[in-house]
Amino acid sequence: MVDFQSRDSRYTDDDAADEEDEDADPPDDDPGGDDHGDHAEHDQHADHTDHDHHAHDKADLGVGIVTVSSTRTREDDPSGDAIQAAVENAGHEIAVRDVVRDNYDGIQNAVDALVSRSDVDLVLTTGGTGVTPDDVTVEASEPLFDKELPGFGELLRLLSYEKVGTKAICTRATAGIADGVPVFCLPGSEDAATLGVEEIILPEAAHLAGLATRE
Repeated sequence: MVDFQSRDSRYTDDDAADEEDEDADPPDDDPGGDDHGDHAEHDQHADHTDHDHHAHDKADLGVGIVTVSSTRTREDDPSGDAIQAAVENAGHEIAVRDVVRDNYDGIQNAVDALVSRSDVDLVLTTGGTGVTPDDVTVEASEPLFDKELPGFGELLRLLSYEKVGTKAICTRATAGIADGVPVFCLPGSEDAATLGVEEIILPEAAHLAGLATRE
C-alpha cells in the first residue's frame, strides 16, 4: 500500500522553492534573438522569391492602342485618350494608335499587325465588346490567341459591378496572348476602359509581357 501521508510529508519547503525557481522565466540573454533571425531569414527569402518571380519583367513597354468604332475618329476618341494617358503615366510608350471600324476583318488585321511589330509589347483595344450585332472585337481577336486570359474579363466585370451593378454583364471584355504579346479587349466606355487599364492591366503588364516571350 502506498503511504500517501509519507509522500506528502517528504515535500519540504526547499522542494517548493525549487519548483518556484523552475517556473520562473529563463534569463533573456539575447532578447528576441532567435525571432529576429527567423524574421530576417523569412524577409530575405520573400525578397529573393519576389525577385525571381519578376526576373523576366519588361520594364519599358511599347503599347499599341486600337479604338474600334464606326463613329469615332482619332481626334474624337475619349477612351483612346484615357488609355494613352494611363499608359504614359505608368512610364510606357505608345508605339502606335489607330481607329478601325466595327468590322471583323479590319479588327483582326489591325490586331494581327500590331502583335507582329517588334516595337509592340502590349496591345489594348477599346470598343466592340458589347452585345449588338456589330460588336465583333471579341470574335475577331480570339482566333489570334495562343492562350486565353479569362481572369481579365472576370475581374473587370467584378470591379464594374461595384460601380454600375448588373450592367456589368453586358461587356464581353476578354484577353489573351497572341504571338507572344498580351492583348486586352476593353469596353468602349471611357470609364470602363480606364478602370481596366489602371486597376488590372498596368499593374501586371510588365510581368505578363515578360512571361509571354520567355523561352
